[in-house]
Amino acid sequence: MSGKLTHIQNDILKEIGNIVAGNATTSMADLMNKQIKMDVPDVYFVSINELIQIVGGPEEVFVTTFFTLEGAMTGTVYFLLSLEEATSIAQQLLQSDAIEITEGTPLEDMAISVIKEVANMVAGAYVSALADFTHLEMRITPPLISIDMAAATLVTGLIEMSQASDYSIMIDTSFTGKDSTAQGHFLLVPDLQSIPTLFAALGLRIDE
Repeated sequence: MSGKLTHIQNDILKEIGNIVAGNATTSMADLMNKQIKMDVPDVYFVSINELIQIVGGPEEVFVTTFFTLEGAMTGTVYFLLSLEEATSIAQQLLQSDAIEITEGTPLEDMAISVIKEVANMVAGAYVSALADFTHLEMRITPPLISIDMAAATLVTGLIEMSQASDYSIMIDTSFTGKDSTAQGHFLLVPDLQSIPTLFAALGLRIDE
């Protein structure tokens, strides 16, 4: 692929992002029993450095759960939570205001379990909707979780991408909790070799 998306490719990926992200956001809202505001997904053809800038810069700290996407499409799925939003989720689901997730402090086992549960539900809903939409078989691996700066977290998850290509497509959904500035990102980063498979499933040529 060239270093940019055509208008048709961008529109198709954005529409897919809207559909599957809406499904995932609904699942998160149901689990949290609160309103979640989802911003319309953006689609980027980016380098690793550009991806890091999009989520707030290399020093922005996130609680990140990431999955490997396997099957007919391969890639990486990220669920990034700000420290504030991760703390809010853990406090609400564990019914304890004593939980505080901070940089440099190891996550408690119960907090890890809760964050993974939320991430699994959201990522599972997202990938399931994507599979239904494209009629492609795909699945996610068990998640890994970390609390670190964006640069460390995203580069760790994208080592294979950097070996294959300097660029990849990123479908980004940002969300916020009601009455809160706490936010996060849900990122789908397909491997470049999966993009022709995706467009073929939609009846489009890669050069359209």
